[in-house]
Amino acid sequence: MDFSDLPGFAAPLFAALVAGAVIGLEREWRGRAAGFRTHILVCLASALLMEAAVSQGAWRFQPLAGTEIVSDPTRMAHGVLTGIGFLCAGVIFRSGFSIHGLTTAASLWITATIGMLFGVGLFALGAAGTVLTFAILMVLRLVSRRLPALTVSDLEVTWRRDIDARDAVEAAIRDVDPERSLDRLELTPDGDVFRRSYRIRTTGEDALIRLGDALTAMPAVTGWRIDPRDD
Repeated sequence: MDFSDLPGFAAPLFAALVAGAVIGLEREWRGRAAGFRTHILVCLASALLMEAAVSQGAWRFQPLAGTEIVSDPTRMAHGVLTGIGFLCAGVIFRSGFSIHGLTTAASLWITATIGMLFGVGLFALGAAGTVLTFAILMVLRLVSRRLPALTVSDLEVTWRRDIDARDAVEAAIRDVDPERSLDRLELTPDGDVFRRSYRIRTTGEDALIRLGDALTAMPAVTGWRIDPRDD
């Protein structure tokens, strides 16, 4: 294999670059850590590895005399999908009850798959996968916005230890979500305040604003944080 063979690799690599850019653009627009460049690199790397696997006849090594080389590109595919799992794990994190980053991890995984499809020359299947993935990430999000807006959030509230504000805090939470779930109750290391976390479900942003105003108005509450779940 020499530089004269490069034009034959142009189409799959370019297709992988475009597919990674299309999927990564949606993640970049959503402000995710793994965005435009990450998805392009994942897709391009997968295509390069699969191109190398299907071109083993051009590899620079000498087989032993009397032996026969059997090419199995699926082994490379298994290696790529195993390796991409470590990258996907890096974008998943837990905050209170919530697990964030699952959609981004899934988009990285399918981007690697699409890159492998282009790498082995399955252009139609790779293009179909790109279109479907973009539709799932972008179009279905637009559809979901027309559905009743149920927001799941992590709520963390701290209040002074010398004033029992638990009942007042939970009354304010029940006003926006009667079925709230308790995550944990913690006494801070200095012993001055309690910190308690909840998972709440609300409809629309107004309920979260109303809850925040109610907590702010309580003299015993020293701080609060609302973290809406959104992959």
